[in-house]
Amino acid sequence: MTSPPAPPPPIRVLIADDQVMVRQGFTVLLNAEDGIEVVGQAVDGLDALAQVAELAPDVVLMDIRMPELGGIEATRRLTGRAGSTVKVLVLTTFDLDEYVYEALRAGASGFLLKDASAEELARAVRVVAAGDALLAPNLTKRLIAEFSRVTAAPRVPRRERVGDLTERETEVLSLIAQGLSNAEIAARLVVAEQTVKTHVGRILVKLGLRDRTQAAVFAYETGVVRPAGY
Repeated sequence: MTSPPAPPPPIRVLIADDQVMVRQGFTVLLNAEDGIEVVGQAVDGLDALAQVAELAPDVVLMDIRMPELGGIEATRRLTGRAGSTVKVLVLTTFDLDEYVYEALRAGASGFLLKDASAEELARAVRVVAAGDALLAPNLTKRLIAEFSRVTAAPRVPRRERVGDLTERETEVLSLIAQGLSNAEIAARLVVAEQTVKTHVGRILVKLGLRDRTQAAVFAYETGVVRPAGY
């Protein structure tokens, strides 16, 4: 009789926030979830950088506004490290906080409101850890659309990179930017979900992007997708 497969290792989470009540509250909520373990708490961006190097978490919950080093610059440094695999989920008080736009551009995989429920918090961590990025909720789609309105005209060097994509890959990129999941894209294009996963992987490799959130930002920045009314 074969032994049952060993459970996967827990998702390792670091919480970076200058408010002790936020850190402790999120720690209690996440540690109560199966398959998630809070491995550390950081009081600011510099502390977060040091603890990521020491503890190697899978996901960092990163507050945007912190002393010493803010969440945006800390996110940029973390995601810009060679070989970095850590995912950053930024924390914000307001769903259309202007600083969230820059956090997404800096490499964050999504964002979460600080008043999120325990279920929403755990789901966000699992989604980001899986590399799917937190793009599905309407708030995130609205955020990215609003972000694109305040950016400059499409950047020519980035726009040229779209030419590396096939017609189908460009179509998939457009649907990613609209917030569709792999299953929804598969249904729209009448193809297998595994085919969509293959296309997404190739898109990320060709464009040198980390995840779906970065792909969506790229699509808006380069004009592949335009927000409604623009």
